[in-house]
This record gives sequence, C-alpha cells and structure tokens, in this order.
Amino acid sequence: MRSPGHLTLSWTIFLINGSVLVVAALLLLLTPVRVSPDPGATEALVVAAGLLVMLLTNALLVGWALAPLQRLIGRLEDIERLAPTDLPEEGSGPVRGIARTVNALLARLSEERRAGDARALAAQESERHRIAQELHDEVGQSLTVVLLGLKQLEASAPAALVPELAAVRESARAGLDDVRRVARRLRPGVLEDLGLTSALAALATDFADHSTASVRRSFAPGLPALSPEAEVVVYRVAQEALTNAARHADAREVELSLGRQGAAVVLEVRDDGRGFEGLADGSGLMGMRERAALVRAELSVVSRPRHGTTVRLRVPVEAS
Repeated sequence: MRSPGHLTLSWTIFLINGSVLVVAALLLLLTPVRVSPDPGATEALVVAAGLLVMLLTNALLVGWALAPLQRLIGRLEDIERLAPTDLPEEGSGPVRGIARTVNALLARLSEERRAGDARALAAQESERHRIAQELHDEVGQSLTVVLLGLKQLEASAPAALVPELAAVRESARAGLDDVRRVARRLRPGVLEDLGLTSALAALATDFADHSTASVRRSFAPGLPALSPEAEVVVYRVAQEALTNAARHADAREVELSLGRQGAAVVLEVRDDGRGFEGLADGSGLMGMRERAALVRAELSVVSRPRHGTTVRLRVPVEAS
C-alpha cells in the first residue's frame, strides 16, 4: 500500500473530494440539519450555504495540494539553460517525482549537449590547427620566396627602381608578419610548448604590440595543473576578452590576471574602457560561455557604461 507521501495525483484529488463528501454526510447524520421532501426557503438556504462551504473547502484543499505543481510548471517555463538543479524537489509524492524525473532529464540533456559541444569545439580546434599549418607552410613559405627574390632583384636593378622594389619588399615582409600572427592566433603553439602562463604572457605582449592600451599582467606562482582542454578554454577566453577590449572598449589600460581561489583557477580580464549596458549574447560571448561549459567552469561578464568591463572565468581544478 502506498504511503500518503507517494500517492498519485489522481488519488490525492480523490481523497480531498472524498473527505469533503464524508464530512458533509456526517453533518447530515449527526446534526439536526434535515431536508424535507418539500424544502422551504430556510432549508434551501442551508443547503446552498453548505454547498458553498463544500465548494470553497474543496477548492482550497485542491489548490493547496497542486500549489507545488503550479510552482514547478512556472519554473519549467522559466528555464533558459539545461541546468539539472533548476527545479526544486518539493511537494507531495507526484510533484516530487515529476521534479526528479525532469531534473534527471535535464541532467542527461545537459551532459549530451556538453559532449556535443566538446566534439564540435574539438573539431574547430583541429580545423584551426590545419589552417594555421597551411598558412605557415604554404603562404608563409611563398612570401619568404618572394622576399628573397625581391632582395636579389634589388641588387641587380637600376638605381631608379631600387626604392620601389624596397617598398614592395617591405609590403611583402609586413604581409608575412601578418600571416605569422594570424597563424599564432589560430594555433597557440606556445601553449603546447611552454604552458598556459607563458601562452597568456605572449598573448598579452601581442595585444600590447597591436593596441594603444597598456597591459598589466599578474600570474600567481604555483598554480595547480589543468587539463589540456581546460588550458585551451582559459587561453581562448582570454584571447576573446582581449580582442573585445581592443576592438570595442577603447580602453587605455587592460589587466590580465591568473590566480587561484580555493579549488579553482581564476582568469580575469579587466579593462577601463567604455563598457556597455544590457548584456547580449553575441557570438563572442556565446563562444566563451560554450567553452566554459565544456570544463564546467563559471563565466561572468560585468560591465557598466564608462566604467569598463570585467570578464571572469573560474575553472574548478577537480573538473579539469
């Protein structure tokens, strides 16, 4: 036999209605209240009052029993992301069972989405690697050959053509530098070779070289090791935050820091730029959120007009 906490929803409503009817029957049997075959006005008034009391009592009890279900429905309508802990497991057996089932479904969907995002981003990193390799091996080498040819041509060219050839050679050199810079951004080789801290330092240096803003960097010593996937996420979030600061913030100073907070490694990119109001999930922010979700990290972006923007990524060490 089911306990009261494990009754089905239909049995719960049945017991509420049955209880109201039983109380009405007991009142008819145990009290002087009677209804004659030809009821008068007083008897009709008593019956109407009794019926009204029964209806109100039934409505209140059913509403009380279904209130957790209504709250659950409201929470379901408000869910924006597949978070398995969004639904409170409260109320009687049926409502609690629905909440547990939905939470289990959300957890499974969240895990499947996380695995799908991981595969998609892994494919994206692989494609970045391939493009960077082609830029370095093909475009870079072709430009190097052009530079060598121009240099030899300058040595045998008439004096009047030397300045023009030198200008063309400098343009080719600048193009080669741009190709190498794009290749480095596509594939952070320093991350694989020297580690996360050195990669972030190189990223800050590259930002300072191509931006009018100054960069202050602060890296705490003795940070716990992160998985390769988590290191890539930290690097890409820092890269996107610095890119946004350079393109949109009009900042004069940017601070890049990496430290430890409890059992987590925390990346923070703070600028004193123009800031913004009303955070919208653009492609950059959406990409940062998706990457953070891959390693179960917490991403927060705080910004106010004329007070700058702060991007903060907290990566749990045990989850990396």
